[in-house]
Amino acid sequence: MKPSCGVNMSHQSLNEYGSPMPLEMEGFIGDFRRKARLNPDCLFARFDGQPLLFGTLDDASETVAEGLRRMGLESGDRVAVMMRNSPNALAVIYGLAKAGIIWVPLNAQLRGDGLRYILEHCEPGAIICDEDLQQTIRDSGAALTGIPLVISSCSSPSLNLDDMFEARGSAVDRTTTPDPLDLFAIMYTSGTTGRPKGVEVSHSMIRLAADAVAQLSEAAPKDVFFVWEPFYHVGGAQVLILPIIRDVSLAMVDRFSASRFWSQVRDYEATHIHYLGGILQILLKQPESRDDSSNPVRIAWGGGCPKEIWTQFEDRFGVSIRECYGMTEASSITTCNTNGVVGSVGRPMPWFSVQVLDVAAAEVSPGEKGEIVVRTDRNGAIFKGYYRNPDATASALRDGALRTGDLGSFDEDGNLFFHGRMTDSVRCKGENVSAWEVEHVAAEYPLIEECAMIGVAAEIGEQDIKLFVKPKAGVTVDPSELSAWLSLRLAPFQNPRYIAVIDTFEYTPSHRIMKHRLARDTENCFDRLSRGGLSHGILLSP
Repeated sequence: MKPSCGVNMSHQSLNEYGSPMPLEMEGFIGDFRRKARLNPDCLFARFDGQPLLFGTLDDASETVAEGLRRMGLESGDRVAVMMRNSPNALAVIYGLAKAGIIWVPLNAQLRGDGLRYILEHCEPGAIICDEDLQQTIRDSGAALTGIPLVISSCSSPSLNLDDMFEARGSAVDRTTTPDPLDLFAIMYTSGTTGRPKGVEVSHSMIRLAADAVAQLSEAAPKDVFFVWEPFYHVGGAQVLILPIIRDVSLAMVDRFSASRFWSQVRDYEATHIHYLGGILQILLKQPESRDDSSNPVRIAWGGGCPKEIWTQFEDRFGVSIRECYGMTEASSITTCNTNGVVGSVGRPMPWFSVQVLDVAAAEVSPGEKGEIVVRTDRNGAIFKGYYRNPDATASALRDGALRTGDLGSFDEDGNLFFHGRMTDSVRCKGENVSAWEVEHVAAEYPLIEECAMIGVAAEIGEQDIKLFVKPKAGVTVDPSELSAWLSLRLAPFQNPRYIAVIDTFEYTPSHRIMKHRLARDTENCFDRLSRGGLSHGILLSP
């Protein structure tokens, strides 16, 4: 039996789920330092099997904080971080938080114009990246003159900061902590009609997100959370706070692997797994085994479990599904389903209220669809705005509420059901993909006159991307060549799976392409994952 090393939270009252209520405007750095000081040998996480203790992470993150200060960075400055999951990445994230410097996580798959935009928009005081990603950053075309580039040369399960920062200098006052409403991160989410928007996430918001995870997942002492999701995604970032506020540990791997998933889970004795996108479908497609239900997992929690596979997954693997709904803008998790209503994303967290409104901002009746609108009376639970984007902020925050742009409905018992985005984006491989972003890049292809992107039904996950292209007069577009060209300029999850070359589009009177008229079938068009290019269902990879 492992010794208990949890933070004493007995001063908090319990909510309707029987879990401690999160404190008003509470951060996490003070509790992290306190736990590391009182119990430095407490296990924070295992990464690829190697233990990472609170005391070790505390010391390493202080090294990062001091190194950043010696570079001249101050509280409130921004640092862009392009790192894959590793102990070094953990030390960087906690070091930034300790120093009061704002973390700007970059998706490690980004490249080209999409990466350039974020780097130039956030204007970082420094960039930290894995060694093999430095050329991707330099090739993005971003104006980086005078911006220090700090290289992490080690991605092994052990901490190695020697090549990143000089040896520790003068002592740092560990009694000072950022204000809970100070910015912890600017997390860029894909836009739906324009460029990505930088969600301003405070220290209290990410703490509240972790509290929501604990409640959704019914976290108990000694539980082990299996973590495969990248830290630069809010789904991964929020879990990094869990070992501080609950007596749990993390079991981390460098990436998701369907073939190794359950063996890794068993090796770690993980009690919780996280899902999004098509993860559950991918796991169900693996060959069945008599040992499928012989695993230590108690709960699978996340978003995007189709109603059709809910009970199928539970029955095969012997776990309970805990579905949720939320946005980065509202501390990640807005509703959670702990009562087992199949297909529902549950009921609001105690600090949120949720309405479903029609176009006239009136509440709709149970069973009717409308826009999901979120309110709170807890200071700091909803973001204050998008970084340097007042128009987008004004559109999202209206009348004291967050207008999510998502469709939902309530049943008679107050359970919320999610029905997709109202705006022009596609949910692909767990990521929101902006049609505007993909079309903006594809339109630069020399042979294309116009293009349009839509989502189509996916074999695995929510949707796949289909791109329609109209060639310039007198030329021919080779879809395979276009696909290869796009692969150099888009992240893999943004790169269209299907490409259809057409003669013309149908337009509205204002000459907007009528996307609802575009064919959603995938026959007789280029399929990036199929042999020979044409879509005929023979896949090279899952």
